[in-house]
Amino acid sequence: MASRAVKRASAAPISLRQRLIGLLADGKFHSGERLARSLGVSRTAVWKHLQAVGEFGLELHKVPNRGYRLAQPIDLLSKEAILRRIPAPTRRKLRSLKVLLQTDSTNARLLALSDLPAGKADVCIAEHQTAGRGRRGRVWLAPFGSGICLSLSWLFPEPPRQLSALSLAVGVALLRALESRGAEKVQLKWPNDVLADGRKLGGILCELRAESAGPAYVAIGVGLNARLTAATRREIAASGVEAADLNDVLDAKKVARNAIAAAIIAALIAALEEFQQTGLQTFVNDWRHADALHGAAVRVVVGEDIHRGLARGIDVDGALMLETPAGLLRFISGEVSVRPDG
Repeated sequence: MASRAVKRASAAPISLRQRLIGLLADGKFHSGERLARSLGVSRTAVWKHLQAVGEFGLELHKVPNRGYRLAQPIDLLSKEAILRRIPAPTRRKLRSLKVLLQTDSTNARLLALSDLPAGKADVCIAEHQTAGRGRRGRVWLAPFGSGICLSLSWLFPEPPRQLSALSLAVGVALLRALESRGAEKVQLKWPNDVLADGRKLGGILCELRAESAGPAYVAIGVGLNARLTAATRREIAASGVEAADLNDVLDAKKVARNAIAAAIIAALIAALEEFQQTGLQTFVNDWRHADALHGAAVRVVVGEDIHRGLARGIDVDGALMLETPAGLLRFISGEVSVRPDG
């Protein structure tokens, strides 16, 4: 998911560009004259911004006497639409919600802040990231408008027990959010992947800033594939990963990104409050029920060491248990693969 390299859009009024993309988002033809009139600018200015639309990785069609349209309609994210769908008690726990056309990394933006009060959350969502990251610095491929790239920051006044297992609790929160929208066949892969029938639907990246015995500030990055084109699926497959999107787990009419983003935000805030009180304890059973690896023959790579065996789920602290000829091994970190060697 964090995106492929594309040329960064030039510095220009984002509000105007966002309005232009909003007009084109329906996938229908719009004449240059009509666009200029709607935006209150000249046709020359419209043309300039249409060029910039291409820099976001969007395919623009131009047909004489018909105008311009995007190759694919886009269900654009909207701050107002997301807020309307978040229950009022949870909405009051949001200090800020930013919905951006493009940024380098939503996690990086939140990690740059340092004044978040306890009990409040900052949320940043982007249609496209130029430097979005997965675990261990990997790139997450997410073309403009094709997924949900969301980060939420939270302050734990006192670091909770099992803080290193937070990504597992976040996985359960995502599971709960998607199931609340009617999703089926969603699984979790230790330690930070969301799967659909064994294919990668999304990923989690928790980044922590803490001082010894002091408060812990965490930025939780979530990437979910919403609507992937066949070309994007092939591009992801070329990296060795088979991808799924929300159409694989939801009725097509329910793949509404604003509603799903709202459900994720509400579920994350509830999970963080729960985790502060209970640690991983109240998440373990849900995680085990959704465990995609249980009983599978896997290999676990830790540094230069490779361990092979049968995945036997997680223990109460979130460690992966691996049954091997040498006995039961316990891992608190590592890379897990069910793919053959080589």
